[in-house]
Amino acid sequence: MKEPAYRRSEPDARRRSLIEACMRVLGRLGASGASVRAIAAEAGVSAGLVNHYFDGVDALVAEAYAETDRMVTQHLVDAVEAAGENPRDRLAAFVTGSFAAPIASPDLLATWIAFWSLVSARPDIAERHEMHYASFRTRLEGLLADCGVPADRLRGTAIGVTALVDGLWLELCLSADQFDPAEADAIARRFLDAVIATGG
Repeated sequence: MKEPAYRRSEPDARRRSLIEACMRVLGRLGASGASVRAIAAEAGVSAGLVNHYFDGVDALVAEAYAETDRMVTQHLVDAVEAAGENPRDRLAAFVTGSFAAPIASPDLLATWIAFWSLVSARPDIAERHEMHYASFRTRLEGLLADCGVPADRLRGTAIGVTALVDGLWLELCLSADQFDPAEADAIARRFLDAVIATGG
């Protein structure tokens, strides 16, 4: 007898609810507060259920990092696809996509800070961190190349643009009352115009 679809989907839904609860706990309490008990309480389940789906809290935190990475990446990919075929519009969409929800969010910043605090102590988190930023830069290099930036300048230009994005994103998350997405967008576009005009 074939298993009902809703039953097959229940484990995935439970895993996702635990991952989301872990992200909220990390954002609120930091890495040191992300215990099985705290995450279970946040999700409204027993601690035993957390251990049923994940091999301890370290595995759950690693999966939460991976899920956060996937969410950010998908948001930026969607922004690029929505921008159409013009290379400069696609580049601008990728860069400025970080300046709006759900990426520009104090809650997400708090979660990232918790992850970053683990980079030096957890090789698996360090590896995920490197993969995340390498993927971001690789996508950015491709978009810059489409706009005419020479191959020998792609890496340095991508690192510079990434630093700009990170700085503007951080200001938006920390100083939402003093600095808005439209201003960040305008600053980034002016910078990109200058980069393209000078070939990186």
